[in-house]
Amino acid sequence: MKQTIIFVVVISSLLTACNKGNDKPTTPQYKALTEAVYASGNIYPKNEYKLIANADGFLVRQTAFEGDLVAKNQLIFQLESISQDARLEASGNILRQAETNYGDNSPVLAELTSQLRSARTKLANDSINFNRYKELYDRNATTRIEYERAELTYQTSRNEVTARQKALQRTKSQLYVDLQNSQSNFRVNAREGDNFRIKTFEAGRVYDIYKKQGELVRRGEQVALIGDANEIYAQLAIDEGDFAKVKIGQEVLIKIDVYKDKMFKARVTKLYPKLNKADQTFRVDADFIDEKPNAYYGMTIEANIIISQNPRVLTIPKNYLVGSDSVWIEENGDKKKIRITKGVENLDLVEIKSGVNEKSVIVIGN
Repeated sequence: MKQTIIFVVVISSLLTACNKGNDKPTTPQYKALTEAVYASGNIYPKNEYKLIANADGFLVRQTAFEGDLVAKNQLIFQLESISQDARLEASGNILRQAETNYGDNSPVLAELTSQLRSARTKLANDSINFNRYKELYDRNATTRIEYERAELTYQTSRNEVTARQKALQRTKSQLYVDLQNSQSNFRVNAREGDNFRIKTFEAGRVYDIYKKQGELVRRGEQVALIGDANEIYAQLAIDEGDFAKVKIGQEVLIKIDVYKDKMFKARVTKLYPKLNKADQTFRVDADFIDEKPNAYYGMTIEANIIISQNPRVLTIPKNYLVGSDSVWIEENGDKKKIRITKGVENLDLVEIKSGVNEKSVIVIGN
């Protein structure tokens, strides 16, 4: 159960028993009291993330296992998909053919270039022949029919050259478009292929793997849990009644079961404003200062967040308190009940602000 705990700061222990169960008369004493808020929680690595599958496939290869350190962008899992492999291979073949068709040694462009060269050669010959007939016609040395036939042949050759030039340019443009489309299609298939290769986002340690080799992995399924292997933090749950007392920067004393009596120090770094309605707690994060425990994922911890420190306050053992605001004192052999004003308290001591002083004799009431 979460509650506010006020405890004495001593070297050997967070809580010090003070005359608990003693029924002899006592007097109030000045002692140091520290007010703290109790919290429970766990230790987690920073930069924690889960690897998610972006495609359906069988897990055919695994390169890292629980506890392994991994680098950024390291391949962890390889999925297999026959249909995707076939699409990638087909798009690769089409791309290679498109590169060949548009390249310097393109057979398609070579044929059209050869045809254009032949058309230009024919045009040159027809041009010479036309000019010769024109001169003859001008001297009335040939018939008009022969002249017009030569002219028509020349015009046809000139049109053929123009047509061959346009065909070459049109084909070259189309081959360029085909190449761009093939490259885009190949990139899409290659990128889709990347979905079958699951890589890390950041360097860290593999804390958990949810799939085994040979199992079918569905798109959107989690396959591994990874976190920073060097940086850890304490994730604490604070009772909603104590949350208003907690502030960023407050010191935290943390007890971890696996370290027995060892105490770790941390500092509050973040407060989360959303209430967890399941257990009526708020989340608080704390970073370790000085020594850190090993980065074991999810270690259970108990903590006390230091709210205030009182180096010298008047206290009495808590078992001498009657109700919540009175004590029995002894004066001249008589007992009488005195109302007091109390301050902070822990499991053993309670601060007395008024009602008695250090000379008062406090007894257990009947």
